Amino acid sequence: MFYASTTPGARPPGRLRYLVGGTGSPVVLLHTVRTQAEHFHRLIPFLLPHHTVYALDLPGMGHSDITPGASYTEPSMRHAVADFLTGLDLRDVIVIGESMGAVLALTVAADLPERIRRVIAINPYDYAGGIARSGLLARALMAGIRTPGIGPIVAGIEPRPAVRAILRGGLVDKSVLTDEYLDELLAVGRRPQYAQVAYSVFTNLPSLIAARSLYPRVKVPVRVVYGDKDWSRPSDRHANEALLPHADFVHLPNIGHFASLEGPVAIAALVV
Repeated sequence: MFYASTTPGARPPGRLRYLVGGTGSPVVLLHTVRTQAEHFHRLIPFLLPHHTVYALDLPGMGHSDITPGASYTEPSMRHAVADFLTGLDLRDVIVIGESMGAVLALTVAADLPERIRRVIAINPYDYAGGIARSGLLARALMAGIRTPGIGPIVAGIEPRPAVRAILRGGLVDKSVLTDEYLDELLAVGRRPQYAQVAYSVFTNLPSLIAARSLYPRVKVPVRVVYGDKDWSRPSDRHANEALLPHADFVHLPNIGHFASLEGPVAIAALVV
């Protein structure tokens, strides 16, 4: 486990925790909403033989620093990822992001094309509805978070059965959600002030939709990967095809939103 300090005045401020291993050209992994670097625990072993892999905890998430009052909008998180790349002087990077991380992979590439070789954007979370499409519990959670006065409280209530059900709603093969991974997510959720981070992330999800305006600026090679059972709808995917006309679009059969858990071999094959 390592920590990278953001630049003075960064938004959000504080250190970013990351995992690193392997040897070869750099790959940076950006995780989904409400997860962390360990989200890629099934993918990383397939990348390590040929790459130096950096799996990042996004600001305030996982074991990265929590700073009271920090912003968790897409621009703030994008700047933090850019600080990470420049702070470690990473170049010729393949950035792989899933869900929220896919949006950030694309927008960081728009800002830092000189450092990024290409982007693999898996199931980008850049449409309305999103996690609420996981199922009834997820819809109730998002409705509660949007309720004035109780949103932060709702965001901090994470019964194990509810978290499991919401995550399983993004999977075709439910067995890939292990108890060990779920335990880690729940432990992180008990960190002091994490409920406020979760609330801020969920309430700022519209900024991920707004970030689609940056997609036409992406000049590096892009591969957009969708599981055929992802939460996105055909209209969401067609909209991104229009914004990224030079990208390669790949559809994985029998894969849901959390493709790195369900299809690590297929994802790793796309990195070659």
